[in-house]
Amino acid sequence: MTSIAFIGLGHMGAPMAANLVKSGVMVKVFDLVPEAMKSLTDVGALAAKSACGAASGADVVITMLPAGKHVRALYLGEGSSDKGLLDVVAAGTLLIDCSTIDAQSAKQVAEVAARKGFEFVDAPVSGGTAGAAAGTLTFICGGSDSGFEQASKVLSHMGANILHAGGPGAGQVAKICNNMLLSVLMIATSESLQMGIDHGLDPKVLSEIMKVSSGGNWTLDKYNPCPDVMESVPSSNGYQGGFMVDLMVKDLGLSQEAALLTNSSTPMGALARSLYVNHARQGNGTRDFSSIFEQFSNIQQIKSKG
Repeated sequence: MTSIAFIGLGHMGAPMAANLVKSGVMVKVFDLVPEAMKSLTDVGALAAKSACGAASGADVVITMLPAGKHVRALYLGEGSSDKGLLDVVAAGTLLIDCSTIDAQSAKQVAEVAARKGFEFVDAPVSGGTAGAAAGTLTFICGGSDSGFEQASKVLSHMGANILHAGGPGAGQVAKICNNMLLSVLMIATSESLQMGIDHGLDPKVLSEIMKVSSGGNWTLDKYNPCPDVMESVPSSNGYQGGFMVDLMVKDLGLSQEAALLTNSSTPMGALARSLYVNHARQGNGTRDFSSIFEQFSNIQQIKSKG
């Protein structure tokens, strides 16, 4: 039986690891927050006392961490006396990082891993917490062909779409390109819906019109930002659940850092980041990113009061 170590049990990592347990493989988990491991041990996972303890002897290591600095520290070690995962994993261990981080960090870890004879695949995810729980995530992978082939068999237990974007770091670049576009679509959809509401249109009717017209997009189809237009989405649940504003701010920051590296022109992405940063500063950081809709509805409410 394949043994998998899963390190990082946050809002995304925990349900992903749970789906691996359900698939029948042996899963050993670790998180800096002990309570985070309990929900996994309750369904059959084994708890490790450290990240290196979880990874030692595993056939596959999967990590889901907040930022590039955490990924570098975990895999490479933080100092001459601190061992990283690459110092303790067994020969032939497949390494998969599902964090959304800067491409340079992914490339750095991949280069060191390759020198030591390991396959390292950067595989950031799309689909949010609902997709993580349902096992329908999209994994956007960067790495060698052989690494991707091996990783696909493991990731299929947690996702519906496993895509190969290119070599090391390519998964990260593709992910931030996607999320930059998503942020722009969410903002544009929000302001369009609110303008219709300001003119007396029913947002449900307007949404249906735009869905089948040239303005149709994913946010209208799957994730309408206007409350009570669509069931079972964060906007109809007080903007709770889903993908946090703070995480969108992080991803948009990564997109702008990447744009600077290649001198790419991303004016819409830069504006989207500015709007989401402002939204987060108003106390919305832990709410779903579709709550940006309120930035436009609030403007109209202020005008009406005036």
